[in-house]
Amino acid sequence: MIRFNRFYNQFNLMSFILIIISLTLLIFKGLNFGIDFKGGILIELRSSEDKIKVSSLRDNLSQMNLGDISVKKFGNDQDYLIKFENKDNKKKIVEEIKSNLDKSFGNNFDFRRVENVGPKVSAELLKAGIIAISASLAIMLIYIWIRFEWQFSLGAIIALFHDVIITLGLFSLLGLEINLSIIAAILTIVGYSMNDTVVIFDRVRENLRKYSDIKIFELTNISINETLSRTLITSITTLLALFSIFLFGGEILKGFSLAMIFGVILGTYSSIYIANTILVRLNVSQKTILKEEEKI
Repeated sequence: MIRFNRFYNQFNLMSFILIIISLTLLIFKGLNFGIDFKGGILIELRSSEDKIKVSSLRDNLSQMNLGDISVKKFGNDQDYLIKFENKDNKKKIVEEIKSNLDKSFGNNFDFRRVENVGPKVSAELLKAGIIAISASLAIMLIYIWIRFEWQFSLGAIIALFHDVIITLGLFSLLGLEINLSIIAAILTIVGYSMNDTVVIFDRVRENLRKYSDIKIFELTNISINETLSRTLITSITTLLALFSIFLFGGEILKGFSLAMIFGVILGTYSSIYIANTILVRLNVSQKTILKEEEKI
């Protein structure tokens, strides 16, 4: 049996430090919102040759005073994805870019896709994203509050916020772009973390009824070990799929897959070392379960 409970204090301290760092980054550095939330223009280019460097393309476009700009390769070596702020709101900016690129690199580019997201639309998307995350958290919390005793609910709530805050802190630290796909990843992380926590909590509550003489400190360790094979199988198979997407899915899916990879690891960790330690701190016992059931 693995003695997970030996490291409760150490990992709790580490999580506390990570949350403080993440909150500091979110307050003072903020998040790098993409075109979906900040507004701007997205252009997908295909070059007739593969000798054009991303740095050369970026330097050329930077001279046009477009505001924040991002140039990436995606798909094959001839495809480029350009995102820029268009801070002066020029109406014919795409035509100007095409003319500028033709002069600098020759008539090598095919403009395959152009998307324009205005400031009003981007503000609405940001608001919708925040509402989606908040609503999903609220529904999860209501479910867990009904499903378990309040001590279990508190543990699940803290574990959820732990995962979301640290994931956002990582994106702030690395300056990774926050777009609609990242919102989808965060919502998925919330569900994954909750599912993992509920599985362990079910076993903890079952064992509380079964072993009245074992204290919660040891009981959580027994329950984690009993569900460990299920936790590992689910996490490893999910991570294998996500690493495949990260490595071979192209530039566009890197942010989404990275958020999911980090979220799965965090969700597995928090279900063991955050949610369960709350039960230990609150000294949950068989009497706690019986009292709550009598109230119902």
